[in-house]
Amino acid sequence: MLPERLQRLVDLFASAPKELRIQALLDYSRRVPALPDSIDPGDLEQVHECQTPFFLHTELDADGGVRIYFESPPESPTVRGYAGILHEGLDGESPEAILAVPDDFYLGIGLEDVVTPQRLNGMGAIVRRMKRQVTELTAG
Repeated sequence: MLPERLQRLVDLFASAPKELRIQALLDYSRRVPALPDSIDPGDLEQVHECQTPFFLHTELDADGGVRIYFESPPESPTVRGYAGILHEGLDGESPEAILAVPDDFYLGIGLEDVVTPQRLNGMGAIVRRMKRQVTELTAG
């Protein structure tokens, strides 16, 4: 089961025609927030499985929610759009909610119709890396 915000995004994308999914993905690429000054770029972990240089960092906030940070070039709108979806759907969720997200949840969005299989593999790797970081945060 997906967290409510992420499920709404999945439903929205799944119900949209292919052309609108592409436009929505581009829109979400512009929604990825810039890294706050409190995050040292050296704290970001590269997801090497991505075709594009892609970095992420997670941390727990004071309420125990997971804060998610991404860095990816603006000229890579598909992976940035996916990062925007993850940020909007998961930022601030509990570690348990994030760990319960299936690695391939993006298949319910219909992204396989708009991005290459290699990019889809990178998307799965992003979720796996994020979940690994969350596991490490909560184990310590």
